[in-house]
Amino acid sequence: MDTDHHAHWETRYAEKPRIWSGRPNTRLAEIAAELTGTRALDLGCGEGGDAMWLAEHGWQVVAVDVSTTALARAAEDARARGVLGHIDFQQHDLTQTLPEGPFDLVSAHFFHTMLEMDRLAILRRAAATVAPGGTLLIVDHGAAPPWAPEEVHHHEFPSAQEVLAGLTLDDAQWETVRLGPAERDAVGPDGQQVRLIDNVIQMRRISS
Repeated sequence: MDTDHHAHWETRYAEKPRIWSGRPNTRLAEIAAELTGTRALDLGCGEGGDAMWLAEHGWQVVAVDVSTTALARAAEDARARGVLGHIDFQQHDLTQTLPEGPFDLVSAHFFHTMLEMDRLAILRRAAATVAPGGTLLIVDHGAAPPWAPEEVHHHEFPSAQEVLAGLTLDDAQWETVRLGPAERDAVGPDGQQVRLIDNVIQMRRISS
């Protein structure tokens, strides 16, 4: 395992007893509610908010993260919510390993890092695990949230179109369901009300 990635995220999760809200990401709940399927892959699951929502809505989920601490918190919460039996939490440095498919849904929400990482290569490998008829859902930040650290504000977030182009998916095997920015209301860590932009890439593998 790449120690740098693991150490970085262990340090991040050590900052607070909880980093994330435990609620699912807005686009996941919005889009996955309309999907059919049984097996989902949650890339960079963090403390498990998306994975637990999916499990509560009938999915069997493989949820992966590099952080030992995040996975432990996620499993604890999943047990408390009665869905641990529907989630397989796995520790992966996704630059090195990836769970085996096929999956009816592969979800990557805000799969960003300031560390050196070939993000598109990981997303391409993840796309290859999508079953025929299944969905690849990537949701990125359109820009840094106002409360993000200063270095994040200097980071250039690619557009949805740029991400899709970088995936180099075969047009004969994939159809675009949704592509582009979407606004949502959010509440910052200090209670500030803001409008954020998500870049949404929703692709469907064409049934063979």
